[in-house]
Parts: sequence; structure tokens; C-alpha cells
Amino acid sequence: MAAATGSWCLCELLRFFYSLFFPGLIICGALCVCLVLVLWGLRLLLQRKKRSLSTRKNGKNEMVIAFFHPYCNAGGGGERVLWCALRALQKKYPGAVYIVYTGDVNVTGQQILEGAFRRFNIRLSHPVQFVFLKKRYLVEDSHYPHFTLLGQSLGSIFLGWEALMQCVPDVYIDSMGYAFTLPLFKYIGGCRVGSYVHYPTISTDMLSVVKNQNAGFNNATFITRNRFLSKVKLIYYYLFAFIYGLVGSCSDVVMVNSSWTLNHILSLWKIGHCTNIVYPPCDVQTFLDIPLHEKKMTLGHLLVSIGQFRPEKNQPLQIRAFAKLLDKKAADSPPLKLILIGGCRNKDDELRVNQLRRLSKDLGIQEDVEFKINIPFDELKNYLSEATIGLHTMWNEHFGIGVVECMAAGTIILAHNSGGPKLDIVVPHEGDITGFLAESEDSYAETMAYILSLSAEKRLQIRKNARASVSRFSDQEFEVTFLSSVEKLFK
Repeated sequence: MAAATGSWCLCELLRFFYSLFFPGLIICGALCVCLVLVLWGLRLLLQRKKRSLSTRKNGKNEMVIAFFHPYCNAGGGGERVLWCALRALQKKYPGAVYIVYTGDVNVTGQQILEGAFRRFNIRLSHPVQFVFLKKRYLVEDSHYPHFTLLGQSLGSIFLGWEALMQCVPDVYIDSMGYAFTLPLFKYIGGCRVGSYVHYPTISTDMLSVVKNQNAGFNNATFITRNRFLSKVKLIYYYLFAFIYGLVGSCSDVVMVNSSWTLNHILSLWKIGHCTNIVYPPCDVQTFLDIPLHEKKMTLGHLLVSIGQFRPEKNQPLQIRAFAKLLDKKAADSPPLKLILIGGCRNKDDELRVNQLRRLSKDLGIQEDVEFKINIPFDELKNYLSEATIGLHTMWNEHFGIGVVECMAAGTIILAHNSGGPKLDIVVPHEGDITGFLAESEDSYAETMAYILSLSAEKRLQIRKNARASVSRFSDQEFEVTFLSSVEKLFK
């Protein structure tokens, strides 16, 4: 009797859900149609707004070219790409209007341009208009202690919407890796869209880290110790990678900065027909002007690190390896000093610098470590001219402009054995060694000791090899490959 009653209840329940299926289907269809109509209406409204605000010159509408770069006043390699890309486009399309969407509301446009000249020795020949965005906090990693990738990506959509509401361009280029803004500008703004990818938001390497339960700056220890949480995070990563691939595939033109980035973008976005490697511009010629000679040893050896103070740059590894090097140093050997040079974008970066200072103090080497924050280009060049070793410790660095600058300046580079430095930069030139690679604290300390133990003649030969290998990363090469890649956006 109980079994019959249970069977009857199950049948009634199935009949009830079946009765809701078609009405639910109709409602979902109606909502989808309404959504399409709303989005189409917004697109028409934005196009009308664009035409009404368009500036006319000689009876013709000017083309509006916009770059989405919320941190354009930072001093990293990504910002050098932005300013060199603008300079290249202004040479080829001098009649266009150039826009930069930025969240640097605490400075003026003129101050941003002066900062670009001071840090990168780049001055633009035509005006640039800055659209200041007030919601940049939506893409700050500190705003999302959990589900950071998803939070920042969704936040970029709202930030992109704010940008689109202020200015609708003809050509939109995301130069900072906010792929979730691409469908917004393409389908709602009606723009031709391109992207320059420095580093994929998610990569197969990140999936491997979670799958293998390895701790890292983006994989907390409490997750690695729990198999269930690791499985949940892995599913989250796979779902995010799928969505990331969908939004990235909206791009009409894709430029990547290295072979490592290319491999990941091809596997995620799957649009190889419009994807090209465009090596980032390095001011090679300026550093090549530095006389190539064995570094002065009157004050000992200088070790220099170049890179923004972000967690993935892993400056703590440099400090710990340097501490081990000092422990092994003979008492009568020349003194050593480590100088960390980089840009601070916000309070989080400033906090990281303070933590690095504290680490140096805890290791008892605070007198041998210095920090140089947001220094002018001439001062950076001066430090590189005096340095014996250039340090780089980021795992899977997408490219490594700082690595190229060190090699061009005549500094012997010691980079992480992964990513762009391994695949594209610190590679043999005509069969000769151009630098060194390492991974752990011990291997960094040992390799630094080995470099310092080399004869002056041997170090000089490595510097010459490195210099001869970096011409392919010059500003001139970047302009040629960048303009060739984006040509499709202007047809």
C-alpha cells in the first residue's frame, strides 16, 4: 500500500513539473527576446549618441581610437606597450582622435603624459584625451578576497560600461587584459575590437597548480590541504576558463607578447587565424648607449631587480636567495647590495613594499637591500649601468621587459626558468650563452655565486652575447609588427 502511494505521488509530481515545462519555456523565450531587444535598443542609442557627439573635421567624421588601460599611470611593461602603441598609431593615423580610459583620477592627463616621458622616455606627437573612470575599485584584487578572478572580471564589465557611457569609439583596444569588456564594446558599442594580451587571466598552468594541490599566491594553503575544496576550485577554474574563452573569441584582432602567452591563448580562445605574437617594445637603443665594460668593483657588486611590486613578481624569493648568497660570501670578497626597483600602483603595492622591508629586517640584511619606487628613467638607467646581475623571479612571466632591459644594459640576467624568459629571451644567440635561469632559493643563490666567481673576461663575453640577441625586441620592431596586426581594425 505504501509503495503504491509513493508511486502515485511520484507520478503526480512528474505530471506537475511537465505541466510547468511549456509555460516556463515560453516565459524564458519571452525574457530572452526582451533582453535582445533591450540590448539592441542600447546599441542604437549609443550609436546615435556617438554620431551626435562626433567631431567633424574638413566635413568628415574623425575616427575615434580608444585604449582601455585603467592603470595607465603605472610604470610597468604594460604601460610601455600602451604608449608605444599610441605613438605608432599617431604616426600612421595622425587625423584620428585618441582616447585612453583610465582610473587614475588622482592625476591630470598632463601629469600622466609627463610620467610616461619620465619613466619610458616616450613623448607623443599628437594629443590624447583621457576618460577618467571612477569605478576602478571594481577591478582591484583586494576587493575580492575570494573568487578573485570572477570578481575582477565581472567588475571589469561594470567599469567597461562606465567607459562606454562616456565615449563610444570606432576602434577599441584592450591593452591590459580585461577580456570581459570585449563583447560589451563589440556587440553593444558596435566597435571593432582588438586586444593585446600580456598574461591570460587563467591558464592551463593555473589549472595544473590547483589539480596537483600545490600552494601558490593564487592557491591558498588551506585549499591545497583539503581535497574537496581543491575539487570545487578546479571546477570553478574550468567553468571560468570556458567563459574566458568565449569572451576572448569576440576579439577581431589578438596580439600576444610571447610564445608562452600564445600557446595559452590559442588553447583558450581558439581564434588562431587572427592571433599574432607582437613582442613588447623595449627601449633597447637607449640601454645600448651604455658603455659595455666590466662593472666597477670599488664599492662591490650591485644586484638589481626591475618589476612592479605585485605578488606574482615574487620579490621575497629574491631577498631570501640574496640572504643565502650573503651567508656563503667569503669575508674578504667585495661587498654586495641588492636594489629592488619598481612601480607602486596603489596602497596594496605599498603594503607589499613594507612587507619586503620587514622581510629584509627579519633576515638581518636590511643594510644590504634598498628599494627604489617609481624612479625616473634616467635613474633606472644609471642603476642598470652599474649593476653586475639583474634578477627576475616571476614564475611563468608572460614576457619580461625588465629582463630585456637588463640584457641590453649589459647586466648579466638571472631569470626564472619558465614562461617568456625561458622560451623567448634568455636563449642562446648563435650558440652562445646570453644569461642564466633558476627556480628555487638555493639555485638562485648558487647561480649568483657562480656569476660573481666568473672572470671579468667571461662576464664581458656573456654581456656582449646578450646585447647582440635583444635587437628583435626594439621599439622599431614593435611598431612594424603592431601596425601590421591591427591593420584589420582600420579597414
